[in-house]
Amino acid sequence: MLAPLVVVVAALLACSVNAFTFLVSQLTLDEKIGIVTGDGQLNPQRRCIRETHAVPRLGIPSLCFNDGPAGVRLVKNVTGFPAGINAASTFSRRLMRARGQAMAEEFRGKGINVLLGPAMDIMRNPKAGRGWERRARHLIVWIFGPDPYLNGEGAYDTIMGIQSTGVMACAKHLIANNQEHWRYGLSADVDDRTLHEMYWYPFLRSIEANVTSVMCAYNRFNQTSSCHHAGLLGPSGLLQKNGFKGFVVSDWGATHDTASDNANAGLDMEQPGDYILIGGGVYGGNLLLAVQSGAVSTDRLNEMVTHILASWYRLGQDMDFPAVNFNSQAPDGTGSLNQNVNVRSDGHTSLVREIASASAVLLKNNRSTTPDGVTTRGLPIATQMIKNVAVIGQDAKLPSLNCPGGLNECNDGTMVIGWGSGSNSLDFVVPPIDSITSFFGSSVSVTTSLSNDLSAGPAAAKGKDVAFVFVNAMSGELGLYDTVVGNMGDRNDLDLWFKGGSLVENVAAVCNNTIVVIHSVGPVNIPWNLHPNITAIIYAGAPGEQTGPSLVDVISGQYNPRGRLPFSIANDEKDFGTSIVYLSLGFPTLVYSEKLLLDYRYMDANDITPRFEFGFGLSYTSFEYSDLSITTSSDPSSAASVSFTIKNTGGFDGTEIPQLYLTYPANAGEPKKVLRGFNEVDIPKGQSKRVVLNLSLRDLSIWDTVNQKWARPSGVFTILVGASSKDIRLSGSL
Repeated sequence: MLAPLVVVVAALLACSVNAFTFLVSQLTLDEKIGIVTGDGQLNPQRRCIRETHAVPRLGIPSLCFNDGPAGVRLVKNVTGFPAGINAASTFSRRLMRARGQAMAEEFRGKGINVLLGPAMDIMRNPKAGRGWERRARHLIVWIFGPDPYLNGEGAYDTIMGIQSTGVMACAKHLIANNQEHWRYGLSADVDDRTLHEMYWYPFLRSIEANVTSVMCAYNRFNQTSSCHHAGLLGPSGLLQKNGFKGFVVSDWGATHDTASDNANAGLDMEQPGDYILIGGGVYGGNLLLAVQSGAVSTDRLNEMVTHILASWYRLGQDMDFPAVNFNSQAPDGTGSLNQNVNVRSDGHTSLVREIASASAVLLKNNRSTTPDGVTTRGLPIATQMIKNVAVIGQDAKLPSLNCPGGLNECNDGTMVIGWGSGSNSLDFVVPPIDSITSFFGSSVSVTTSLSNDLSAGPAAAKGKDVAFVFVNAMSGELGLYDTVVGNMGDRNDLDLWFKGGSLVENVAAVCNNTIVVIHSVGPVNIPWNLHPNITAIIYAGAPGEQTGPSLVDVISGQYNPRGRLPFSIANDEKDFGTSIVYLSLGFPTLVYSEKLLLDYRYMDANDITPRFEFGFGLSYTSFEYSDLSITTSSDPSSAASVSFTIKNTGGFDGTEIPQLYLTYPANAGEPKKVLRGFNEVDIPKGQSKRVVLNLSLRDLSIWDTVNQKWARPSGVFTILVGASSKDIRLSGSL
């Protein structure tokens, strides 16, 4: 009885848009309520982060939702991928898509239907706790920094990669979810133009990637709860009027008020399905009563169910999708960790290593060489010149596998990921100390001080040919107001943890070849970057499990660094122009008065020179730009084509990341320049390549608040092409 019905429905799907009407008509009211309601946060036998209720008689399984912006969470035999912020640092659509696909392959292998990511909330302030996830929160992707264009491109390619495997992606968190303090009820008040051009833009790109689901946020948006905000979710709201065809799911416990408030506003699914301390428990029996009383129409309930089941069918999950084959671990540490299927692969490990290397940003390299070209100081390291080495800092060693609740809520070793629901398994981390020791081998003496002791570190470094100093700064999800080393989700400041800056300065005072490696979730204070004994600085971000091998690839010269900063590193925290609200009498209102001016846009507008600008990153070679050409197009998908030549003028093969910035006509009211294109270009030494970057009509448009549409302002546009937001090599007009 059951199988024939599924076959009939599958056949109908191929020929009729009314197929789901037929399927939904076979469901009882209770079954419909079960499909739109999670199975409960307090389920002691939970395997997934949450599941929906199955309808066995019709062949409809429970849908498994699970975290990991950087891989499957709380499960053995999975890969620890780099964070979203590292994917952004590659400025590589190729690697962003490959990362999404590889993660989703592991989710599929474990029988997970929905990957809760990417997260694409803009890094409005660099101290925001979950900035490292975006592009990623619960699951993937992470944040891609403060620029909406980079976020949008990261979201698009990540989703394309995820859904190519048949796993559903979930774009989150709608919308303006930009700090952890007070996140459960603060109101982000954003004007219409800022909304569209900054915070909505990555979600628009997600819709263009045909994302199957969107998660509404904890916070209120313009004073209304995001999960019952008709202006976001309803028939005339942002999602649907821009073509979204999937389902809207609440963040866990983000529902409030009545079932009808949420359902009629456009929320299709509530998770986790019961009340937790921050909210929830709105659907289930309450929704049943609302439908029976007419407060929510049967048509609306049917639409909710259809949105969910259509997404399931569209990605082919009704055919040969693996059953859930793992058990999550409860927050108190109890519960089995059933390995069952090992979804790791050599291909995934190699990809993680490549992304970690490609995202390493070389901030400084005072390279010294002998007359015959052998490196004596700086990078890449010439092993024939090194007899003794010091490796210093807690961040160089293996992190603990016993952090509370499996959420990585500690910082006692090398930082490969932040903490919270966006974290992942640390079972296979290869720490820097192991890789560096192996790289130098038995012919080189390696002295260690694997703490941040301000006396022991310099003592280990004194007299050494090179000293590697590892420092970090961490952040994560607020959770139920938990803290890590005194930081409640958002960072308290932009300083390195455990007096890392002082450690660097003390080591540099005794070793004239000090190389600093920074693992961090975002910008950090580095006032010591000009110290003459600090010969190189590598910003390595949150690189995932292959942190040690990827770093050795870079310092050895096997991998020429090409990473770029997806944010600016300023001289002062005030240079970012925004702040985190820490203290408030009740849930605060955050007025986004900076409007379009975040990060480099704010600094440009206020003539602030950052320490290292957005898009910055050095290479072991050098590149020359020439021959700019700008042509207009009659193709509706491309307004203009920008082409130029890049020549590798140095002594190493390398990869350049050309960036296209746009200056709008003066009457447009836009920032001085905005990112509108980038690419990765591999160029052997001595050779040249022609590069083409295309501008779409929307790339040239601003949001017209009066007519509620994208409109291109009249006047002259300036095209800027260069190696960073400050390093402009070519310019022309359109």
